[in-house]
Amino acid sequence: MGMIVLTEFVSIDGVVEAPGGEDFKYPNWTFEFERGPDGERYKEAESLRASALLLGRKTYEGFAAAWPQYDGELADKYNTMPKYVVSSTLTDPQWAGTTVLNGDLVKDVTRLKQEVDGEISVAGSIQLAQSLLALDLVDEIHLMASPVILGHGRRLWAQAPDKTAWTLSEATVYGDSTLLTVYRRRA
Repeated sequence: MGMIVLTEFVSIDGVVEAPGGEDFKYPNWTFEFERGPDGERYKEAESLRASALLLGRKTYEGFAAAWPQYDGELADKYNTMPKYVVSSTLTDPQWAGTTVLNGDLVKDVTRLKQEVDGEISVAGSIQLAQSLLALDLVDEIHLMASPVILGHGRRLWAQAPDKTAWTLSEATVYGDSTLLTVYRRRA
């Protein structure tokens, strides 16, 4: 049985918009703070551990444009693993191993969790992440918080339909005061 794992770069004030992107008031804001070698190893291991990617269209398009150009273990993993993109507009994905999901999100994700063994990683994909949280489909949340307050930008935490409980299973400081927290859904 699969589990949905959100993995987000976030500021202290909850902004997740364009952490490594350029189309934002503060481009590449996460790169202003060193995660150090251990933090980089954590992010790589997290990605290599995933059995599949579940992405929103915008994040998918960024990944699909970048990863096929790279070599190495992580690029090989991303380029060969199953990828699922939630989109009502994308019809002909070019990145190998991609399936477009454009139906009922609850049914599609429930089916994925039954079909995929292991972690189904949701990287970035703000709108999708908010929808998955609102529909109570997330099993684990990984937040890598940079020590910065951005003041504006899209935030992960939209209004949720109800209260949910989580257990902090990991908290580690990497590099230049970058805090990784991992929360697991309480049973």
